[in-house]
Amino acid sequence: MTVFVVALISVFTASVVSVPDGFKPADCSDLYKAGETVSGIYGIYITGDVPLWVYCHMVSDGKDEDNGGWTVIQRRMDGSVNFYRPWKEYKRGFGTTEGEYWLGLENMYQLTRNGKCMLRVDLEDFTGRKGFAQHSTFSVGPETDGYRLQVSGFKDGAAGDSLTIHNGMKFSTFDKDQDAWGEGNCAKQYLGGFWYNTCHNANPNGVYLWGEDPTIFAIGDGWYTWKNTHAVGMKSIIMKIKRVA
Repeated sequence: MTVFVVALISVFTASVVSVPDGFKPADCSDLYKAGETVSGIYGIYITGDVPLWVYCHMVSDGKDEDNGGWTVIQRRMDGSVNFYRPWKEYKRGFGTTEGEYWLGLENMYQLTRNGKCMLRVDLEDFTGRKGFAQHSTFSVGPETDGYRLQVSGFKDGAAGDSLTIHNGMKFSTFDKDQDAWGEGNCAKQYLGGFWYNTCHNANPNGVYLWGEDPTIFAIGDGWYTWKNTHAVGMKSIIMKIKRVA
């Protein structure tokens, strides 16, 4: 099977953290266990000898006993990257590792296929308020099954559970409709790419709205259960995973 090991690069040299020669971590948790405690860009090896460059969150924020060693699979922070992309780009990944990026569905599948992973989503709005949502189980299936999402075991960090309704769904983009909405394509309607149902409570890959904007319904990078509205876009969204021992 072809694995899309995308460098996602335009990397700032100072952001890349070196590791000992010959050490081939499978994800950021391997690096954390080996004593790496500096958040930054690392090479991990999900298959073969070619590194996949990812951003690792290594520092605890004091709110969660599971912090340290998280592999970032998605990040929005400033609206600099267009997330309204075709299937082939969501499959292989896009963006820049030091900024906004999507790791790629094939890479997510490879990262989650051989062991249990947890997911944490960190959110910040434009008032400076922060929250998170965590799930004890997260995996992405193979392309032959539409990169189907499996997520369960919700733990609230003030943001609420916007993902459970997306559990079991295949991934959809504007050029590959795999959602459960019989009247149209959720990705086209809401200008993103995600595991849409009919259609969403979470739209982290939607339009970067720079705050509250009700002009076009639910197109923003929102998290409904935190704001109880589809009209508020997040300042920052970080989706990250970690292998469970």
